[in-house]
Amino acid sequence: MTDILVIAGLSGAGRSQAADDLEDLGWFVVDNLPVSLLDRVVALSGEAGGEIEKLCLVLGNARHQAGMLAAVGSLRAQGHRVRILFLDASTRELVRRYEATRRRHPLSDGSTGLEQLIEAERTALAEVKATADVVVDTTGLTVHQLKSKLVGLFGPESAADSLQVTLMSFGFKHGVPIDVDTVFDVRFLPNPHWDEELRPMTGLEPRVREYVMSHGSAEEFIERVDGLLSLVLPAYVAEGRSYLTIGVGCTGGRHRSVAVTEVLAERLRAAGWSPRVSHRDLPD
Repeated sequence: MTDILVIAGLSGAGRSQAADDLEDLGWFVVDNLPVSLLDRVVALSGEAGGEIEKLCLVLGNARHQAGMLAAVGSLRAQGHRVRILFLDASTRELVRRYEATRRRHPLSDGSTGLEQLIEAERTALAEVKATADVVVDTTGLTVHQLKSKLVGLFGPESAADSLQVTLMSFGFKHGVPIDVDTVFDVRFLPNPHWDEELRPMTGLEPRVREYVMSHGSAEEFIERVDGLLSLVLPAYVAEGRSYLTIGVGCTGGRHRSVAVTEVLAERLRAAGWSPRVSHRDLPD
């Protein structure tokens, strides 16, 4: 059965931002949806053959949210698990956001003041807020803090599932990858390139790995990097980050960086993470 989350709330309170965050967390998101289409979208998701396990339906403004409680009640009566997330914010904060973006309030009629429009929408949605499963007040929250809240409420049970870590080996002589967030330079380790037997091999082969890791400081380097990652990866999750790419570089990207990347990947897997491994400068 598909897990359904309906996002409602005041215009300007962060529904679109929440939609982006939940998409990062693996939810299939349909944004700006009128209530009249709730049943149809849920039915279509059921026809996807189980491909959609988590469905997030983001409703539009107060006009689009009219009748939402009846629609949700109907879905629940059909046996669906439906939760309502209501996003709220103070009138003062909403005024500040609208003035900063210079956007018109969606209920604007050209003559009613902004504060009056916000209060009218707040009144119209009072019952929805009162029956919501979760209410999040976004007043004063940064986008990162909002995402952190959503990770805690609707994210995966394991922190490792919410942060995709990529380990990428590369050679400095070919340039540093433009998409790495952190780089470790392992050119201080012995270079198998100068061993005629090892030169044609790569860091994926046991003999090269043993050669690289035999250096006195190699194991200490691995231990220190492993300790650093055990500190920062959970912190990145708490900050709401979804992707992290770690580069490991040597001169050519064939021996040392490849071997060290493989060792670090093993350490991360043992710690419960699921890193992707890429060796940029190895031939396919």
